[in-house]
Amino acid sequence: MNIQEAKQIRIADYLQSLGYTPVKQQGNSLWYKSPFRQETEASFKVNTDRNLWFDYGLGRGGNIITLTQELYASDYVPYLLDRIVEQAPHIRPVSFSFRQQASEPSFQHLEVGELTHPALLRYLQERGINTSLARLECRELHFIHNGKPYFAIGFPNVAGGYEVRNRFFKGCIAPKDISHIRQQGEPREKCLVFEGMTDYLSFLTLRMKNCPTMPNLDRQDYVVLNSVSNVSKAIDVLHGYGRIHCLLDNDEAGRNAYRELEREFAGRIRDFSDNYKGHKDLNDYLCDKRQELVISPPPRSIVKPKKKGLGL
Repeated sequence: MNIQEAKQIRIADYLQSLGYTPVKQQGNSLWYKSPFRQETEASFKVNTDRNLWFDYGLGRGGNIITLTQELYASDYVPYLLDRIVEQAPHIRPVSFSFRQQASEPSFQHLEVGELTHPALLRYLQERGINTSLARLECRELHFIHNGKPYFAIGFPNVAGGYEVRNRFFKGCIAPKDISHIRQQGEPREKCLVFEGMTDYLSFLTLRMKNCPTMPNLDRQDYVVLNSVSNVSKAIDVLHGYGRIHCLLDNDEAGRNAYRELEREFAGRIRDFSDNYKGHKDLNDYLCDKRQELVISPPPRSIVKPKKKGLGL
């Protein structure tokens, strides 16, 4: 896909595939609550005739390329085109009616239950994920989307929304926000930060596999961004921690997200992405199994056999 082909995609369809639905329509303009922050009033507009967007909170806008620049915190066009291509199978033409229903939700008749469906568990297994751990962290969702029934894995966020995944669908049930997994008991000093739910589940899987008798999964808290555009939302939460360990993607968006966090938490934040260098992210590492992930510095003088584990 090149830039001109990407520009042929309707921004409204693209946003809908990511789980963003307009709250109202005025003439040829669709109004959304901004995908870049939490807000109560819609300040993000899409001109459907010109296929352009404008965010009044940011004071800028543009085409689908500039939109993905904001969503993925990157100016590298080949990377942005790759993200659009990844999403392309989920983009469908949509239409909105605001007369009969002022704001008809994209996901209707939502039912939430335990994660048990064999097809969803099989999808996780194919991604290398420990399904017993996933069943503790995720829910099974059944819903109607654009008039069709679906079932999917749901990963809850702090605002009551869900990241939604199955083999054929990737999106979210609004509101979109970060996920914050806090342990019971005494407040933890350390928090691990991941970009997406699959990375978080991959970490739990790796830790359980490498340290089955003492995985210490509750030794720290966890924050999952659910999108690099949510970094600002994570900053407020992370101020309560003395140590912040980031396991973000090995791409420009992940590096930009880390730099933004580092500016805020210099001196108490560390980047561990080098420990799975050569892999796009933790799940890529987990599936590949060509390298050993060791997130701890090696001995300086005495060379000992490497320990399997995450050492976090």
